[in-house]
Amino acid sequence: MSYAEKSVTVLGLGPMGRALAGALVGARLSTTVWNRTPGRAGDLAARGAVAAVSAEEAVAGSDLIVVCVVDYAAANSILRRDAVTAALRGRTVVNLTADTPNRARDAAAWAARHGIGYLDGAIMTPVPTIGTPAAVFLHSGPEDLHRRHRPVLERLGGTHTYLGADIGRAAAYDLALLDVFWTAMAGYTHALALAKAEGITARELAPFAAGIGAILPPLFEQAARDIDSGSFSGAGNPITSAASSMAHIVETSEAHGIDAGVMRAAERLARRVVEQGHGTDGFSRMADLLTPR
Repeated sequence: MSYAEKSVTVLGLGPMGRALAGALVGARLSTTVWNRTPGRAGDLAARGAVAAVSAEEAVAGSDLIVVCVVDYAAANSILRRDAVTAALRGRTVVNLTADTPNRARDAAAWAARHGIGYLDGAIMTPVPTIGTPAAVFLHSGPEDLHRRHRPVLERLGGTHTYLGADIGRAAAYDLALLDVFWTAMAGYTHALALAKAEGITARELAPFAAGIGAILPPLFEQAARDIDSGSFSGAGNPITSAASSMAHIVETSEAHGIDAGVMRAAERLARRVVEQGHGTDGFSRMADLLTPR
């Protein structure tokens, strides 16, 4: 079957859902779209998409259903309506909605009970990348389903990495990677506030902040090796030094009336590592401290 003969439905037309649908339409796939709030399908319909009037009609229009809404509560409110569930039987849902691994597993169990194929996924790049080589998608779930639908999913652009049969694995990667992103962004916005309090503009700081960002990838690799091997060498920068730096950030922030709660929490963890006798270890030792026994 050629791509032009394939059909796919997209449920959810927020910014990301619209981008997904647009990429599929641009790839000449027969695309049906639906959104809970009417009025978002106009330009997609003008490009050739079918704008369904109901979720059950949208689901009935394709064998492959791509879902991209705000969270699994929203997805469930659509998919678990009796009429929609009945229409989904024998079809495959690829849920690209961000949520927790356990909610992905619950959704897969629900799908199995109703004869619905189910794959979970995560989109790791922003809206403008969809349909381009820069897009990054992660998938998990039954391998045969992934293999069957991958040719269509690849029309969304970028790379598509299959992570294994555990349906929650894509969501776990998503949360771990977003943990990196949002922690970094929180740190950067806090740094901008601290700099401003000391008379440094954001534009003055930004080039130097980019330099800090550039040194992180090799540190990520080293930390990964340390954690997987159980070796936490702090020869270049022991955690005692890190704790001292964090204390200085807390002191200066609070002197300016800037909330330093996040840095205080990080410093507290570093001090616990030292108290446990690992003061000469590197910062990655904190992951070992945080890991439940």
